[in-house]
Amino acid sequence: MAYITGLTRDKQVWTPEFVVSIDKAICIGCGRCFKACAKGILSFEEEEVGDTIKAFMNVLNPGKCIGCGACGRTCPKGCFSFEAVEAP
Repeated sequence: MAYITGLTRDKQVWTPEFVVSIDKAICIGCGRCFKACAKGILSFEEEEVGDTIKAFMNVLNPGKCIGCGACGRTCPKGCFSFEAVEAP
């Protein structure tokens, strides 16, 4: 199975991994990933859980992801899932 690949500036092969989902049960809604993403892929959401409100991030525009992984690297809880995309 072949994946979409690119080259780094020094001509090394790089396989981008695109954001697939965020585990909202683990996410604390800190917003670090939101600040790290320059492509507007993520959105802040709130959900009522009993008497409290749970804040978390959500993948709003997955098609805009460029596979840089900045969101996952900044996440203190490791709640992002990524995968490479098969080449056509």
